[in-house]
Amino acid sequence: MADAVPVVMTVNGQSRKAQVEARKTLADFLREDCGLTGTHLGCEHGVCGACTVLVDGDAVRACLLFAVQAEGAAVTTIEGLTPGDGTLSPVQEAFREAHGLQCGFCTPGFVVSVTAFLRDHPNPTDDEIREGLSGNLCRCTGYQGIVNAVRLAAGENLTPASTIV
Repeated sequence: MADAVPVVMTVNGQSRKAQVEARKTLADFLREDCGLTGTHLGCEHGVCGACTVLVDGDAVRACLLFAVQAEGAAVTTIEGLTPGDGTLSPVQEAFREAHGLQCGFCTPGFVVSVTAFLRDHPNPTDDEIREGLSGNLCRCTGYQGIVNAVRLAAGENLTPASTIV
């Protein structure tokens, strides 16, 4: 491997060591070297948000970060948000319950983004939710189910009438 660079990071709680090309993105490292294919690649320009992961707790676009830039960091992917017993995280459960997904391609990026967003904004207004979601694109749902999922995950008691657009 030309210009291979050693990299060590913690991914979903496990230490990962590899030799990677200096130009390999974190998204490609996660998918190819770690076998974690929940991080999706959509636009590869940082626009769609499908590749969102947490790096030291911050939501970042894994397609815009080189793996070597995550040296020593703690990276959490969609797989790392799922509890060890196989149940869904509260955000994942809210997306399921509020019909916040359709084809599912963008869902991992949304779930990771919303997890970080709700950590920082536990009682968001609708405007804050929409602003918080603005970095992720969905081509299927029309967003209302996603907004409702964020409300549900934030602890709002949604009745069927409040989820109708």
